Amino acid sequence: MREIVYVLGGGQTRFGELWESSLLGLIREAVDQATLNTGILPTDIDAVVIGNMLGGEAAEQAHLGTLVSGLLPHHPPALRVEAACASGGLAIHTACAFLESGKAETVLVIGAEKLTDIPGDNVTGALMHAADAEKDAPSGLTFAGVFALTALSYMHTYAITRDDLSLVSFSSHRAAVSNPFAQFRREIPVETISKSPLIADPLRLLDCSPISDGAAAVILSTRRESPVRIAASQLASESLSLIDRPGITSFGSTRTAMSHALAEAGWDRNSIDCIELHDCFSVATLIHLEDLGYCEEGEAIRLFKQHDTESSGSLPVNVSGGLKACGHPIGATGVKQILDCYKQLTKQAPNQVKGATRALAHNLGGVGATCTIHLLEV
Repeated sequence: MREIVYVLGGGQTRFGELWESSLLGLIREAVDQATLNTGILPTDIDAVVIGNMLGGEAAEQAHLGTLVSGLLPHHPPALRVEAACASGGLAIHTACAFLESGKAETVLVIGAEKLTDIPGDNVTGALMHAADAEKDAPSGLTFAGVFALTALSYMHTYAITRDDLSLVSFSSHRAAVSNPFAQFRREIPVETISKSPLIADPLRLLDCSPISDGAAAVILSTRRESPVRIAASQLASESLSLIDRPGITSFGSTRTAMSHALAEAGWDRNSIDCIELHDCFSVATLIHLEDLGYCEEGEAIRLFKQHDTESSGSLPVNVSGGLKACGHPIGATGVKQILDCYKQLTKQAPNQVKGATRALAHNLGGVGATCTIHLLEV
């Protein structure tokens, strides 16, 4: 980072099926919590960045930057950014660029989505707007279908069983029990996950992150200091269409973003104490851990078999519950990951990782077409 970018803190709504709340209501709640928790005045905010994918399609509300700016008394400059499910991570990356360039000194970053007010089939169709409309969409695939093909290839290549795959979701649900903001707060046995309704073979309902409502906000600053700073902010892209990729069991954008982030921070990956990972589907978690360089291909499942991913393990992963159990309000996820990392590093997390001083947030858009990596430290 060219400038020291501090994470002052933030706030979020509960994630879930929030029928009583509008998109603007969710945003307002997260912003109010962020300003309250950081103790800054709204007029201290120089700019606003909001990550959102489906405001227009799902909530009939686009032009979200100006909408959010109107919540603040001085109407600071604001913009909306979009990168499918990595919209929140892109919002953080954009804010860092503002701060590093000197265009702003304190930026409010929001991620928000309201998805449950329209039928699930409509949401599924809208999500496919993140795929290649000419090369991929005509096949009739959904994202669950794409990741099902990925899972079939991965399981065949590396001899992973159905119950092995269920260990990933089991770990997320167990972690979310103590998270008051999570959509699902109960343990689910491996055998229940393995026998849940089939969505796209071999993926079952409990392999998939849910459709959710929610918002999260953080405040970043180069002028005001905090114990937590962002050591690296990286964005990487890969071919949008699957047919332009060399394979579907590895995402080059994650490998590129991770490599560049470690170089930017001057870190070794093994110095990272906890990870918030984009576990949109159970198989994706295994692939991400391998692409991040923590395992050889096909070996990530051993981390779950050995309980290494728990808060007391050697590589704590998604101890918040991740997308799978916390919920996945698309634009909110990447911002919420930063907030979860902040809580870990300031010892405010429900599942505290003992002695954590470095954290990683990994946010993915599409089928690995966009990836953001953020490294945080105290």
